[in-house]
Amino acid sequence: MIDNSNSDKDLSFLQKFFLVFLSLFLVVLLFFSRSGFKANAMLDQLAKNSLEPDIALSNGKPTVFEFYADWCEACKEMAPDMFDAEKLNSNKIDIVLLNVDNSRWFDLIDKYDVNGIPQLTFFNDKGEFIGFSLGVRKYTELNEIFLALINNSELPSYTKLSNSSILNSKNNLKVPNNNIRSERPRDHS
Repeated sequence: MIDNSNSDKDLSFLQKFFLVFLSLFLVVLLFFSRSGFKANAMLDQLAKNSLEPDIALSNGKPTVFEFYADWCEACKEMAPDMFDAEKLNSNKIDIVLLNVDNSRWFDLIDKYDVNGIPQLTFFNDKGEFIGFSLGVRKYTELNEIFLALINNSELPSYTKLSNSSILNSKNNLKVPNNNIRSERPRDHS
């Protein structure tokens, strides 16, 4: 007589192992297929290449502060376009990434009333605030904004829906209200 009780246990253990392995493989595949790793790497590189805010505002170039977070899907969505637009305009404009989870930037978060991310805050070549944009901006929109800043011309106006992540804010805007509007900028799909 053949004892099948051990082979049944081994088979169920192998099946469980295979299912766990397959699940982990699918999670990793999904992560890489959504470009999560690439977007995080781009955010990290942009942040590492950023100047300090006070240096950027005083060096005679237009400046863009991007308020972001590592966990923000909208920020990750915009990262490749911001990376490419920054590369194209790197010698004409300064991009400063400010992580909203870093307590070092809380004073700037309050000053510019950051209550959703990604928020782009714009300064002319004299370091004067001239407007902001809340939500994801695509490559062509970023280039239009950067060209307006470089040429010291009026910022473009956008009316289409733009993804952003909502943050809690205590203060009202303490700077002039010159923003690039979206119909419903705080919607997050």
